[in-house]
Amino acid sequence: MARAAARAGRDPAAVRLVAVTKTQPAAAVAAAVDAGVTDIGENRVQEAIAKFAELGWAGARAATVRRHLIGHLQTNKAKPAVQHFDMIHSVDSARLALELNRHAAAAGIIRDILVEVNVSGEQTKFGLTPEAVPDLLAQIASSCPALRVQGFMTMAPFEVQPEATRPVFARLRELASEWRTDAAARGWHVGGELSMGMTNDFEVAIEEGATLVRIGTAIFGAR
Repeated sequence: MARAAARAGRDPAAVRLVAVTKTQPAAAVAAAVDAGVTDIGENRVQEAIAKFAELGWAGARAATVRRHLIGHLQTNKAKPAVQHFDMIHSVDSARLALELNRHAAAAGIIRDILVEVNVSGEQTKFGLTPEAVPDLLAQIASSCPALRVQGFMTMAPFEVQPEATRPVFARLRELASEWRTDAAARGWHVGGELSMGMTNDFEVAIEEGATLVRIGTAIFGAR
């Protein structure tokens, strides 16, 4: 990660590792945290809740560990997602945003979110088309005061040659800059986080501006 940041002339401290702990047992998560991991990513709400309880993280938040929901989120899981995660990476509809806002407001909290964008256009990927993002940002700004948009997330197609993913990451960086500029002009908050890059392509993602990289296999081995 540091070498990739250096190649791009970036401060390595500007990039955070999200260790993807989906399907990993609680003991593996605890070992990663003991080794210095400060951010973990889970795909499924119910699996994560059970794991957090085993780790003693249920109820009171783990002070030193930030928990990221990186998988697709259905609206019927919005309440536990708000309760158990510090950042939700996969907000891809106004309906989901409104549900998250309702539960966050009821709990008296502000929940950090990322808007998921399907930059590659793959039909098998979740996320908004780039053209739909401004409308969602407007909806959140006008109707979701309990949500804080901290940036954007995308998943690139799996490529044997990581370099082939560069156009996807570069495009999200360019679009995000445009969306943030527009939001600032309208008085809306949109943060600078870019969640992109996994084990196979995180170095390219960092070179193209990722601030959060989601890495599982390189840490825990193949599932």
